[in-house]
Amino acid sequence: MSLPNKLAQERRARLAAERVLEQKQAELQAAYRKLGKHAQALSDEINETRAEVQFVKSENERVKSDLNIAHQKIEIAERRLWHSIETIQDGFAFFGPDSRLIGANRAWFSVFEGLEDVRPGITYVEILQFSTEEGIVDIGNEHPAEWRERMLDRWQSDTPEAEVVRLWNGAYIKMIDQRGHGGDVVSLALNITGTIRYEKRLKEARRKAEAASRAKSSFLANMSHEIRTPMNGVVGMAELLRETPLSEEQKLYADTIKNSGEALLVIINDVLDYSKIEAEKLVLHNVTFDLERSIQELTMLMQANARDRGLSLLVDYDLFLPTEFIGDPGRLRQVMTNLVGNAVKFTEQGHVLIRVVGFGLEDDKSFRLSVTIEDTGIGIPDEKIKHIFGEFNQVDGESNRKFEGTGLGLAISEKLIRMMGGEIWVESVEGQGSTFGFSVTLPVADSYQSFDFDLPAHIRQVVLVEPNDLTRAILERQMRALGLEVIGCNTGERAHDLVTSHTDVVITDHAIPAMDGIGLAASLRKDACTIPVVLMTASSDQVAGDARHTHLHAVLKRPVARQELISALKSIDPPGHTEPDEAQSTSPEENGGIAPVEDSPQRALKVLAAEDNKTNRLVFSKMLKALDIDLEFAENGLQAVEAFERQRPDIIFMDISMPEMDGKQAATRIRDIENGTGQAVPIVAMTAHAMEGDADAILAAGIDFYLTKPLKKDSLLERISAVSTGDVRCPFGSEGH
Repeated sequence: MSLPNKLAQERRARLAAERVLEQKQAELQAAYRKLGKHAQALSDEINETRAEVQFVKSENERVKSDLNIAHQKIEIAERRLWHSIETIQDGFAFFGPDSRLIGANRAWFSVFEGLEDVRPGITYVEILQFSTEEGIVDIGNEHPAEWRERMLDRWQSDTPEAEVVRLWNGAYIKMIDQRGHGGDVVSLALNITGTIRYEKRLKEARRKAEAASRAKSSFLANMSHEIRTPMNGVVGMAELLRETPLSEEQKLYADTIKNSGEALLVIINDVLDYSKIEAEKLVLHNVTFDLERSIQELTMLMQANARDRGLSLLVDYDLFLPTEFIGDPGRLRQVMTNLVGNAVKFTEQGHVLIRVVGFGLEDDKSFRLSVTIEDTGIGIPDEKIKHIFGEFNQVDGESNRKFEGTGLGLAISEKLIRMMGGEIWVESVEGQGSTFGFSVTLPVADSYQSFDFDLPAHIRQVVLVEPNDLTRAILERQMRALGLEVIGCNTGERAHDLVTSHTDVVITDHAIPAMDGIGLAASLRKDACTIPVVLMTASSDQVAGDARHTHLHAVLKRPVARQELISALKSIDPPGHTEPDEAQSTSPEENGGIAPVEDSPQRALKVLAAEDNKTNRLVFSKMLKALDIDLEFAENGLQAVEAFERQRPDIIFMDISMPEMDGKQAATRIRDIENGTGQAVPIVAMTAHAMEGDADAILAAGIDFYLTKPLKKDSLLERISAVSTGDVRCPFGSEGH
């Protein structure tokens, strides 16, 4: 082979080798690049793993730190909890679902001091066993096994009831156990020894207070009886003395004795009432009553005193207001008596006006009533008005007192009205007068029938004669409300001139100046005027004693009730009506003085009076001395029963407090004797007891009525009159009572 060929062949071989080398270098570079990328990925992964390891490590450190802090807090909370539990004076323990003690404070373990077996892990049954065997619990007369069984039944219930146990040392522990959802039980042992002892002291204090209250009530009742018994003699004898022939000076003395005795009784009643209200023992007795009639009766009682002082005592009862309500008439009357009595006492001239208004509630089934007492008296200073209803308060000072009194009347009235759910107030101007008022809500009585106020068509014009301007104004307003034309005047002469053919009736007061009411009627008849005349008078006896009263159409006694006035107007016949021939009268006087012959009963009324007090027997006999009765006395209950069996009286007056056998026992014995006979003699109690509940106890003994001492003659005569029927002679003679 030639050299050039060899060189060419070597050059071709070298070029081929270089191409192979270049190819291998390219492959190697590609491998290097791939290996570099893989190394970079591994490096990145290593870096990420390192970061994650570092994060986990830091989180682990933080968690370990938090756990350490939480553990410390738990230890602190547990220490504080147990410290708090240990400071509790009461016992605290908790048991597991198997009723084994898990833990308790020192107060709980102190009950079992000295018993090493009472520690965590002991069962509740074992605790009960130690409690009875070691005498830790005072179970009284109960058998230990029965006590343990009862306590175990309680423990095993879902909701154990609280149990009070008494320890050997006299301490009282109240066990309160609460079962949890998992069966654990938390038990509290409360030391209630102080509470038990305090309750015992309270019970003892209450017992002493009740005993003191009973002693006070008994003292008041006894004092009432002891005072009223001699007062019966004082007031009764003074009343009897006034009925005998006396000189003016002697009448003054007798009146002074009677008035002073009655004033003392008012003080006694005030003290008793205030004591009952203070002790919350006063009870209201609601019954059906006539409010207007109660006010009229009160006015009639106080009319004489007002008239003696030169005062006008007036009543203005709303014309269309109901009269029958349900309430306590006695207490309402007591309030009005206090208010009206004060008004009269503190008024020297002018008038005292009782005004009653109201409005209906609940379809007029009840009414809100407002009663005011207006006077023209001395008034009340502004600085004393707010204290006027306080106890023992007086308008005038103690050193210069002009008006007597206990100062309890208004305080009692205020409390009574509050008890009725009402309000009481006062308005006053010093030197001009005062207005006391109260308002109460009372139901209308179911039996109440509204009055027909419609007048006959022929009654249209009225001539009213009334010297008192206020009274005339009240009457004019009421009659105008009835649709009447009213012509008012203040003298009989003026009325005579005002009467015309259009006048239908003349309404006149009796006591008018110059020509009185009866004189006016006589003057009209003298002039051939036949217009009816209705007379209003404070004394019907004076009218009956005047021969001219035949000229009157009707006589109305003051205070005049609305219904009485309207009834008198309705009784007026139309013009032209012919009256019955007076000659046909069958009265004894118009029949030659010959009265019809009647059978005359021969037997006198038998009256038995049981009274141990000699003075009271004398008063009783003197009060009834004018009666035609057969009166027998008994000095005690035994004698009263014996006298009843012997003579069977028509009525018995029975004192309540008597020796050997009291009035209630005697009445019960008499009722036992009458049992099965179909007869019951009326028994009237005469009592000096006036405390709450006395009346109920008296009537429960079979007694029909009771009279409070000091006795009133009219009350005795009323009870005797009620039994004066049948085959007995009238005790009051031919004139009757």
